[in-house]
Amino acid sequence: MNQITILLFSILLLTKVEAQNFVAVDEGSSIKFTIKNFGFSTGGSFTGLKGAISFDAAHSGNSSFAVSINAATINTDNQSRDKHLRKEEYFDVEKHPVINLVSSSISTSKPGTFLMKGKLTIKGITKEISFPFTAAAQNSGYLFSGSFKINRRDFGVGGSSMVLADNLEVSLSVFAKKNQGLK
Repeated sequence: MNQITILLFSILLLTKVEAQNFVAVDEGSSIKFTIKNFGFSTGGSFTGLKGAISFDAAHSGNSSFAVSINAATINTDNQSRDKHLRKEEYFDVEKHPVINLVSSSISTSKPGTFLMKGKLTIKGITKEISFPFTAAAQNSGYLFSGSFKINRRDFGVGGSSMVLADNLEVSLSVFAKKNQGLK
């Protein structure tokens, strides 16, 4: 009996804990931002979300995120402004068509809440960020929600605009469905 117990315990120790693989889905997700312009709060959103997410709520250190959005999809409900924001001074979508977020580590900060440390790339400029997020199981997938603040000037967005605030808040609500093609 002791040998069987030792064998089973050894197998459990040698078994690698694997995170489940998910695909970020644009439908059901939202990427929004708010910023002050002329002192008034204004906002917008992006679509075109793509990416791979590996997530294990019980062993968050085994998790990883690599997602991107299409920078040209910026939508502020003002077509003239959106066209202006796609230009070189702002997002320069011709040279930099995607905005990327890649995790470097995921940890559990408290039950149900996680901390992502990662790299955000906008306009070819990469900066380290960290922010808390939640993960809620939904429809054979997860809804990951979180927010963070960045300084637009750190990414060369908006040039020297004096009427546009430097800091903005980004709110993410990313739906990811289980990737049936991967283990």
